[in-house]
Amino acid sequence: MAAVTRGSFTFMRRLLLAHRYKRCCSRVQTGRPDYTRHPHTVFIPQLCSSRFFHTSYVTSGPILPFKLSDIGEGIMEVTVKEWYVKEGDKVSQFDSICEVQSDKASVTITSRYDGVIKKLYYEVDATALVGTPLVDIETEPGPEVVHEEDVVETPAMSNDEHTHQEIKGHKTQATPAVRRLAMENNIKLSEVVGTGRDGRILKEDILNFLAKQTGAILPPTPFHEIQPPPPAASAPSSASMPKMKPTPSVQLPVVSRPVFTGKDSTEPLKGFHKAMVKTMTAALKIPHFGYKDEVDLTRLVQLRKELKGLSEARGVKLSYMPFFIKAASLGLLHFPILNASVDEAVQNITYKASHNIGLAMDTSQGLLVPNVKNVQLLSVFEIAVELNRMQTLGATGQLGTADLTGGTFTLSNIGSIGGTYAKPVILPPEVAIGALGKIQVLPRFNSRDEVVKAHVMNVSWSADHRIIDGATMARFSNLWRDYLENPASMVLDLK
Repeated sequence: MAAVTRGSFTFMRRLLLAHRYKRCCSRVQTGRPDYTRHPHTVFIPQLCSSRFFHTSYVTSGPILPFKLSDIGEGIMEVTVKEWYVKEGDKVSQFDSICEVQSDKASVTITSRYDGVIKKLYYEVDATALVGTPLVDIETEPGPEVVHEEDVVETPAMSNDEHTHQEIKGHKTQATPAVRRLAMENNIKLSEVVGTGRDGRILKEDILNFLAKQTGAILPPTPFHEIQPPPPAASAPSSASMPKMKPTPSVQLPVVSRPVFTGKDSTEPLKGFHKAMVKTMTAALKIPHFGYKDEVDLTRLVQLRKELKGLSEARGVKLSYMPFFIKAASLGLLHFPILNASVDEAVQNITYKASHNIGLAMDTSQGLLVPNVKNVQLLSVFEIAVELNRMQTLGATGQLGTADLTGGTFTLSNIGSIGGTYAKPVILPPEVAIGALGKIQVLPRFNSRDEVVKAHVMNVSWSADHRIIDGATMARFSNLWRDYLENPASMVLDLK
């Protein structure tokens, strides 16, 4: 009976342990005992629990292609100049990805996502097309990431905005215009010290650097550098950014425009205007030859100052014009072809015996050119008297046909209104004309190489190149200039 009881107790004990073992091993375990080989082995539950473990899995975010977006200005492709990341690098939003160069500007491309760079699609100096992926970014797991079709690069720079460039670890900042100026002059930006904000290289810095290299002295050039806004200390993620309220639109004040009620008017050409149209149309057929020179009137200014009081005492206003006209007449004695006329067929030249020198006048009736008859027989004072008479008649519109016809040579005193040089138009049938500029006080060298104050006037000649060559016009101008620069010399040729 005792033997049966002990056997039954042992049997029940093994059943209980086997049941507990099945419950324990319902989970994943290691080191499971082999009961088939060792049926009498006692399994201890405490040791079983120490060998159990739990398994888990890690989820990864989606891999998004980072595309090159349209950067404007009709640009369809760019060149990758530098990568700021490599495969496996972790990036955050607004981190610099790379720098690309178009034919108009350099642009720094920044990241749109937080994640890890999985692939670079282009090598340095490769050409990237707009709309194609630059990199693949594996985004971090979490909230759903919105896949953008086009990536916005920061900053998007045009021809007039700022760009950045990494040069040997030092960021050189300059506009495309400044970079182009440096490139045209073979200047490395890394060698130029920028004086702009945050070390930005300005146009003046390039010019000053170039001046130091060439030894030239350059005047200061106004150059307005556009300063970019300071970068944000940290860029918050799109999920944490607060929604900005839309900025209320500002209404511009309404400006009332005046109503214009004027009407065009048409009137027929008549009188002196009609005659001018006929004369200038004929003048267009003449091949003009131009010649210009400078005359020092310092001695003439002094002579006129001495004679002005004597002339006014006789009731005559003495200007410089009587001297100019008399000097021209003396010159025409030596170059009579300038006091000639040519027929319409250009077959014959007529040399005029009288020096009827015209003076172009600006009157209320328009441009009138009366002439002083027989200047070769008149003195400077007599010419002044005749000019006073014609100016009085011209101001009142009483110049007659006798005063306005028969001219052989003309001078235009355009300098009385303003200007230094002109391109006078010959009055047919004459063959030469001169335009006198204003008298200016300018520094000049004297015979002892000293800088002195000089009264200088410019003269512009036009001649009919069909019968007058340049040498003849130049020699006449030199003689006329000598008479005026040494007015006492005219006394020798006065008649």
